[in-house]
Amino acid sequence: MSQVIRRELFPGVWLRAVHTNKFKSSYLSVTLLAPLDKKTAGANALIPSVLRRGTAVHPDMESLSAALDELYGGAIEPAVRKKGETQCVGFAASFLDDAYALKGEQILEPAAALLGELLLKPYTQDGVFSSDYTAGEKANLIDRIRAQINDKRTYATQRLTQEMCKYEAFGVDKLGDEESVASITPEGLWERYQELLRTARVEVYYCGSAGPDRVAEALKRALDKLPVNENRTDPACDIRVTAGPEPIVVEEAMDVSQGKLALGFRTGGQSCWEEEYPALYLCTAVFGGTTLSKLFMNVREKLSLCYYASAVLERMKGLVLVSSGIEFDKYQTAKDEILAQLDAVCKGEIESWELEGSRRTLIGACMSTLDEQGRQEDFWLGQTAAGLEEGPEEFAARLEGVTREQVAASARKLELDTVYFLKGKED
Repeated sequence: MSQVIRRELFPGVWLRAVHTNKFKSSYLSVTLLAPLDKKTAGANALIPSVLRRGTAVHPDMESLSAALDELYGGAIEPAVRKKGETQCVGFAASFLDDAYALKGEQILEPAAALLGELLLKPYTQDGVFSSDYTAGEKANLIDRIRAQINDKRTYATQRLTQEMCKYEAFGVDKLGDEESVASITPEGLWERYQELLRTARVEVYYCGSAGPDRVAEALKRALDKLPVNENRTDPACDIRVTAGPEPIVVEEAMDVSQGKLALGFRTGGQSCWEEEYPALYLCTAVFGGTTLSKLFMNVREKLSLCYYASAVLERMKGLVLVSSGIEFDKYQTAKDEILAQLDAVCKGEIESWELEGSRRTLIGACMSTLDEQGRQEDFWLGQTAAGLEEGPEEFAARLEGVTREQVAASARKLELDTVYFLKGKED
């Protein structure tokens, strides 16, 4: 059984320690949480990659790799995530757990020290980031931004949220945009890095066999050069409760063989902070979140209108996003049928096997979070960004009590806001 402890290391710098003997590795992460903003998103996303190239002590990838090899081949990777309207940047690390060290040596302390070194003691030239490292990682980030268009399914959902949340922070991509990344200089990036260290909320995570006091001491030492700030920024997320009077319709043409139809719904103010959240979560699953859902079973399987059809919930932003792949000429039919399936949920036309199958799938996913360190860390980071303390087990227990009527009531609050259609080019 794991024990989860949360404590403040410094003002605005928090540690969440999961004490467990379940895993052979320890998981460590340090994340800076900042408001998602078009002006800073690209620079924020670039910073962890540039920091990972070298430190004042280990100035290149080769010497960093040697330091990791000494820790039984540990790994530290840059991480850029988006939780609601919060951009989360930092590092995630995995090391052999102390309990499995061959000579009984301590691995946590040197691992934490190396993580702190990466974050706080960067390799510099003329008092700023190395121009070579900055240029190389800029090119890599621009490649990543450009490559997003290659996965048309993800691209369609991304374009849907950009159009739907054009005037909201949620419309900003976690990697920033190509134009702003291209304009970054080593001096400008250094300034942004200093600002981030000074103002961002810092979340530190540990999962392993070490006791919470020892973990806290190791990480306090590792991060003691962080600037002191009593007023670090708390993440926030604005929710637009209602859709516009008419859905926005956006069409794009590309050289594609399969159409992509994406629909964005506002949830009427329902989000992870509301009491009815478990009903909204189960509602999304019944509608399109599992292989037992109405979209999968009816629109895809029975009617063969889509190659795929699914729905996901953006719990902090109050959005349900439907994604589907269709033949170009099936646009209207598929759209009508997707809306008809939602209408069935609204009316409570939900078979017991649909409701219970979706419930069991969601509860199983919640509980399996506890079996994988990376997923568990990501779950708790999401809870931190939302300001919530409920664990997977407690949320699974709340899902057990959701009724068919509550699912239907949740569905009735959904309003279609935006339709995005990616179609082929005319001959």
